[in-house]
Amino acid sequence: MDEFLGFLETTAIAQFDYRSMIMIAIGLVFITLAITKHYEPLLLIPIGFGILLGNMPGAAGVYIQDSVMNIIYFGVRSGLYPPLIFLGIGAMTDFSTLISNPKLILLGAAAQLGIFATLTGAYLLGFTIIEAGAIGIIGGADGPTSIFLATKLAPHLLGPIAIAAYSYMSLVPVIQPPIIRLLTTKRERLIHMKTPRPVSRREKILFPIVAFIVTTIIAPGAAILLGMLFFGNLLKESGVTERLAESARHAFIDIVTILLGIAVGATTLAEGFLTPSSLMIFVLGAFAFAVATAAGVLFAKFMNLFLKEKINPMIGAAGVSAVPGSARVVQQLGQQYDKRNFLLMHAMAPNVAGVIGSAIAAGVLLGILGG
Repeated sequence: MDEFLGFLETTAIAQFDYRSMIMIAIGLVFITLAITKHYEPLLLIPIGFGILLGNMPGAAGVYIQDSVMNIIYFGVRSGLYPPLIFLGIGAMTDFSTLISNPKLILLGAAAQLGIFATLTGAYLLGFTIIEAGAIGIIGGADGPTSIFLATKLAPHLLGPIAIAAYSYMSLVPVIQPPIIRLLTTKRERLIHMKTPRPVSRREKILFPIVAFIVTTIIAPGAAILLGMLFFGNLLKESGVTERLAESARHAFIDIVTILLGIAVGATTLAEGFLTPSSLMIFVLGAFAFAVATAAGVLFAKFMNLFLKEKINPMIGAAGVSAVPGSARVVQQLGQQYDKRNFLLMHAMAPNVAGVIGSAIAAGVLLGILGG
């Protein structure tokens, strides 16, 4: 019996407490939602399993020096993974609609109001201004950017910020439709938009080069994110590096997503995650996403006051940078009210503008608060 009890002391059973059990339950919820509801499974399954791995007592977690998880976590801690994710996003993104209708970039900019509203709310709730800056970027609904800024400004809040950002990205189909319906009329939801003009190959090649130069001048702190995004897009559009573009948008981004997801999930140790500050970050994340969605829709309605050719205000909701989830939500809502209304290509313009906008916002915050 003594030998048996001694054996039990070496197992996780002797080290479990209620907080670890809560976190494991949260990880199982993430995995269940990904499998049964198809809520961003490529993100939630790695993150959910990472939560299990990080909260299993006795496991060599991300904070154990020179452990395998600590080595994998280096890509998060150093800010390596987010730019690599942006490389893959750039290689799979088509900026044609944005190039053909550049005024839609304003919708992506308007949706970034969620970032600054959340920053203000976090500061009023007692977080320092630097912590508030890191939390605020959740309003951009961009997981890699949230991780990138958190590692620079508030690494001790990385776990809650990353989990909140990715959770709300995955819940786009749940959160956005009620806000869109609340802020638009049926007549507005039935608006059809003209087919975008064809974009030349030269325009597609020049866009990532010019856009990188202009955006980096505005926000040099985000140069690595913007650079990798537009570099990936140039690989795609140049027509001479298709092998590299194919690798970047498939195998490469998949590998980085696996490593990023499981490392982020493993950072959510119960003792550091189940705190009042983490709960406030999740509440602020929901607030941020709602504000960003509403800002995009309302700004589209404002633009219609001055446009002869009206835009469907629902596409403003795609200004959050949850690519392509929010654009798909807009398409699905449009189809509910009129089967002949195809909004996906139009919604992709503010959607990709939101990716650029959130990266610029992160660069501005980093420049102001990280100096």
